[in-house]
Amino acid sequence: MSGLVLHGYWRSGTSYRTRIALNIKGLDYRQEPVDLREGVQKSDSFRALNPQGLVPALETPDGVLTQSSAIIEWLDERHPEPPLFPADPAARAVVRAMAMTVACDIHPLNNLRILKYLKGELGVDQQGLNRWAATWIGEGFDALEAMIAQHGGRFAYGDTLTAADCHLVPQVYSAERFNVDCARWPRLLCAVKNASAEPPVAAAHPDRQPDAD
Repeated sequence: MSGLVLHGYWRSGTSYRTRIALNIKGLDYRQEPVDLREGVQKSDSFRALNPQGLVPALETPDGVLTQSSAIIEWLDERHPEPPLFPADPAARAVVRAMAMTVACDIHPLNNLRILKYLKGELGVDQQGLNRWAATWIGEGFDALEAMIAQHGGRFAYGDTLTAADCHLVPQVYSAERFNVDCARWPRLLCAVKNASAEPPVAAAHPDRQPDAD
């Protein structure tokens, strides 16, 4: 599909997971950087794309799409091969649960706007911010470790990259930025290591993006 434009930020977990999905699907897309540190996401021009003022936003022939998990589902429905969700309904539900553990229960509590509020409005220092992030990352990773022990193979679910990996790889990257020791989740780390070695996932790494520092 031509005409895909990804508006995102190199270090954003939601942008990262969207890049992974686009790469797995083998789709060509152009990137338009949105510097969150400069507040570009709050500009009138960006809000015209995404009224919520968050990244990513994906321009497509079907219109502008927002919310990374919804974008990933759209990609899978619009471009079924290779699939990001298993065909079996129960298996699909497990993969969705893994992805939503990150998207709903971990990531929202340690993204930039929450951390800015904690620091600016409540006076939390960097050590406190790290403790805050580590608490919610730890709770989510405890659950994911158990799920991967039950359902994982080479990757988070079985031996094929899925939406679970799209969400999990960026969250481990974020955990490392907050100095979280991930050694207590060996199955999770193994799945992320294997996924990160795959070319489509490796190409989505923040350090390899055009707007990276």
